[in-house]
Amino acid sequence: MKLTNLELSNFMIFNHLDMNFSPNINIISGENSTGKTALLKILYSCMKSGSKVYAAKGDITKEKIESALVGKLQGVFRPDKDSVGRLVNRRQGSNRADISLKMDTKYNLKFGFGNRQERHVEILNAEFPDMKNVTPVYLPPKEIISAMENFGALYDEYHIAFEETYYDLARLLEKPLRKGKNTAEQNKVMKSFEEIVNGSIVQRDKNFYLKVKGAGEFEMGLVSEGYRKLSTIMYLILSGSLSKESVLFWDEPETNMNPKMIRPMVEAVVALAQMGVQVFITTHDYFVQQCFNMVAEYQSSKAEPLEYKFISLYKEEAGVAYEITDNVQSLQHNAIMEEFDELYDREQELMYDN
Repeated sequence: MKLTNLELSNFMIFNHLDMNFSPNINIISGENSTGKTALLKILYSCMKSGSKVYAAKGDITKEKIESALVGKLQGVFRPDKDSVGRLVNRRQGSNRADISLKMDTKYNLKFGFGNRQERHVEILNAEFPDMKNVTPVYLPPKEIISAMENFGALYDEYHIAFEETYYDLARLLEKPLRKGKNTAEQNKVMKSFEEIVNGSIVQRDKNFYLKVKGAGEFEMGLVSEGYRKLSTIMYLILSGSLSKESVLFWDEPETNMNPKMIRPMVEAVVALAQMGVQVFITTHDYFVQQCFNMVAEYQSSKAEPLEYKFISLYKEEAGVAYEITDNVQSLQHNAIMEEFDELYDREQELMYDN
């Protein structure tokens, strides 16, 4: 199952958006406050609530869909006083947000809510196929694997200032490993990650360790945050949470990651996509954007070709606009390259002034 289209009206910073996605890899960039993370979160919230409804016992009803969706919007976006109406684009007077999500199966979800609504959304259309094996996975900028021992229990019993994406990820990390041998696809992806971290991931009693070749086991709190993020993905693959039916949402993977790790990280993500995982990544990083552009432009003839979409969000007088291309060079608005060019120009000015 792949996400194919998202249409938004008056949702948060967006006045209107009608966006088609790649079934393989989608790279989203833009300046701050252009809605990159909001885009990931609404996609994730819709998918996660759909999988929750399907997993529940009994018939699927509009009431169950609404309850799951409202709860997920509240937990992921954390609006003040849990009022979903605060997610509507801010204008004077009454206003309404409408959201439509489509997948390549019969999964269609369309709903809306006004800015004066607190805990209610209007389900306009909802079709759910078999979502038993569909797992949406959200990786936030901060890692959580080093705090796994008590995080889930604390979140269950106390109000702590973490978005629900962290809690959902913690629950996935609590899953035990699947029985039986890894698939050939899993082994291929794991090899890519193991080469980056020079080791493997070990879990005992909700504590995770990086087993480094020739050096032994290291508690997650003792390894770099970049390695913790990669270790998180490794365990999700081994436990089956990241499989060919999964959708991965990764918000700013470059956070606390050395530039030398970007290229192997990109290659590992490409291996995930070849396994069948649909990938959505937001980034501010020149290296991330350019590495994905290179693998898109020069795809190996030995592997099945992947479709890449580069999505740029940018501000106009009427609000946030967007463009989608198959390569970075075709983007007319690219905040990362614009800043890179400006830095080069400043350097040239300083050189000639001196």
